[in-house]
Amino acid sequence: MTDRTVTLAVIIGAHGVTGEVRLKLFTDGVEGLKAHKSFNDGALTLKSVRDGPKGAIARFAEIPDRTAAEKRRGTELAVPRDALPPLGEGEYYHADLIDRPAVSTDGEVLGVVVAVENFGAGDILEIERPTGKRFMVPMNAQAVPEWGERVVIDAEFAAVD
Repeated sequence: MTDRTVTLAVIIGAHGVTGEVRLKLFTDGVEGLKAHKSFNDGALTLKSVRDGPKGAIARFAEIPDRTAAEKRRGTELAVPRDALPPLGEGEYYHADLIDRPAVSTDGEVLGVVVAVENFGAGDILEIERPTGKRFMVPMNAQAVPEWGERVVIDAEFAAVD
C-alpha cells in the first residue's frame, strides 16, 4: 500500500498571467495541500496556495507564466500514500478503499470497490460485481460494518443482480 499515490487536487486552469493555477481540491481544504512541498515525485514544487473560488489558487516553482499554467490543465497533484497523516478511529482515505474486495456479511463475494463518490450526503461506495454490473452502498456503519483488507457490506444493502 505504501507505493500507491493519492491525488489531492487537479489543475483546472490558469489564474492571471503570472503562472498561478486554479485547483479542484480532493481534500478538506488548502491545509491538506500545504502539508506537502512537492507533488508527482518532485515534478511540481509548491510555493504558495490559498483559497479560491470553487477550490484553490496555487503557485508552483516550475510554472512561470500563464502559457505554462494552461499547458498543465488536467495535471493531477499526487503524493505517496505514506506521506499522508495517520487516521483516527473510523476514518479512511478513499484511496485505501479502491480496489478492495467486497463481501457481504453472509460471506457472498460481491466484487470490488471501484469508486468512492460523495454527492453531498456522505460517501457512497460503488461496487463492481464479477458480472460487470455495479451497485452503490452508503459508507456508514449500518451498511459497511467493517473495512480494511476487504470491505464487508451488510447483506441487506447488497443489490440483487
